[in-house]
Amino acid sequence: MDCVIALDVGGTSMKTALVDDAFRVIASRRVPTRRENGPDAVVERIVDTAARQQAAAVQQGFVVRAAGVVVPGIVDDNIAVLSANLGWRDVPLRELVHKRLGVPVAFEHDVRAGGLAEGQLGAARGASDYLVLPIGTGIAGAIVLGGRPYSGHGYGGEIGHMIIDPNGPLCGCGGHGCLEAIASATAIDREYARRTGRRAKGLVSDLVVAGDPDARAVWERAVNALARALQAYTTLLAPQLVVIGGGLAGAGDVLMDPLTEALDALLTFQPRPRLVRAELGDQASALGAALLAWRLA
Repeated sequence: MDCVIALDVGGTSMKTALVDDAFRVIASRRVPTRRENGPDAVVERIVDTAARQQAAAVQQGFVVRAAGVVVPGIVDDNIAVLSANLGWRDVPLRELVHKRLGVPVAFEHDVRAGGLAEGQLGAARGASDYLVLPIGTGIAGAIVLGGRPYSGHGYGGEIGHMIIDPNGPLCGCGGHGCLEAIASATAIDREYARRTGRRAKGLVSDLVVAGDPDARAVWERAVNALARALQAYTTLLAPQLVVIGGGLAGAGDVLMDPLTEALDALLTFQPRPRLVRAELGDQASALGAALLAWRLA
């Protein structure tokens, strides 16, 4: 039986899986990235994890046809150009994995890979032009045009660093008032604490439902920032669909209903994209890695 290795590298852990040609996960496991040991150690751990997965597949009677590796940061031309979370600059990770495994290796940004998976296997099936917007600790975007992910030489899709309020809070990128600094899950929790002088007990979205006026004010600020970013994106690229993912999508209608309403209020002549929740959850990037690997195979 043929399979591919899918490896989704995160800042704290990496998911690795064997995936067959029907995109069924045969086996999977999660291991710590151990970034505290330094960037070189992380690279070796990635390569070693992929090799261990290959050995396990062979032991079970599978033939590994290819591998797909997806990572955070800036990815261009098979190079991990920059990853602040992992301390990387210009790491030829695809080539390193290929040398160890001896099979073709696909290499991509984790969010773009997840966007591809949502288009083929998830919420964006049938759409050719769409945006996948995971909202969690940070905010990134996967731009898909004509059915193909758009990379912009590794820099495309960084919608989280669109400036919404020039006088807004400082962002990790060094700018002020970026979308990520206002509307990410981290930013929402931080703003609630600043406004009330205490950390939220549970999710801010739950406090919104419970009628907490401070939570509602913070939530409305975040929703309006998201709507403004999507208005600009829609004006430029006119997507058929916007897929909302990440931890914040777990708020369901508490997020989707006011966001749809706020975006509708901002659009004039532009075609209105349909807003839907992601379907693949935290498996999206790994499945995207498998899709890319099967394309090579």
